[in-house]
Amino acid sequence: MEESLSRILTYGGEQIRVNLIPRPHPSTTLRIKVHPDLTVQVVIPKGTTEADLDKALHQKTRWIWQKLRDFRAVQEHATPRTYVSGESHFYLGRRHLLKVHHQPDKPETVRMLRGRLEVSVQERHALRIQKMLELWYFAKAQDVFRTRLGALLPTTLWVTTPPALKLQVMQTQWGNCSPGGTITLNPHLVKAPRDCIDYVILHELCHLKEHNHGPAFWGLMERAMPDWERHKAQLDGMAEMMLQK
Repeated sequence: MEESLSRILTYGGEQIRVNLIPRPHPSTTLRIKVHPDLTVQVVIPKGTTEADLDKALHQKTRWIWQKLRDFRAVQEHATPRTYVSGESHFYLGRRHLLKVHHQPDKPETVRMLRGRLEVSVQERHALRIQKMLELWYFAKAQDVFRTRLGALLPTTLWVTTPPALKLQVMQTQWGNCSPGGTITLNPHLVKAPRDCIDYVILHELCHLKEHNHGPAFWGLMERAMPDWERHKAQLDGMAEMMLQK
């Protein structure tokens, strides 16, 4: 089918732009994604007719509107970070208060101490504190993700060789799996509860066997983590706060 780049849906007096993403393979499942940044995407497999697309969008219009409303509600309660003492920052699903120490003559450090994120800086600049926290989260994410991947591999019998793992900040994804079998995870994911981290890793491990989101993929996911939908919903609900800068 010939695809335009987007469609406009109308619900509740609101216009919603939906970005269309054609895929060259007919085995791909048509799926609709609503992201925390309020973008809406539809992945369209080869061979999808205009009628099929219209029917899917019509059936999901209310759901799309509700998801956008939920993400906006989270945004309204999220205030821009200023990186000063007293702010709360997530790590493994828990809030931790930030404590900034101005110590011009000491090495700059970040550490977790008695439930607080203690940051020692030589100059009290927000951008410097932000960068130090990002580096701390990245290092923690490497350790946590490798540990969780190692813990989950014995349960994924279809994985014969441990996959390569890399970290990359992504705007609309927690993870992905390349055609070559490399799993990429978003370091911000380390702010989520462990079960949510496991859900994302298992999702990508399932892609090593089933590349598309077809029935076989979801069946495999169901066997690997029967309550995956609960963890996905929890992760979706926290996404805006965890990705907040």
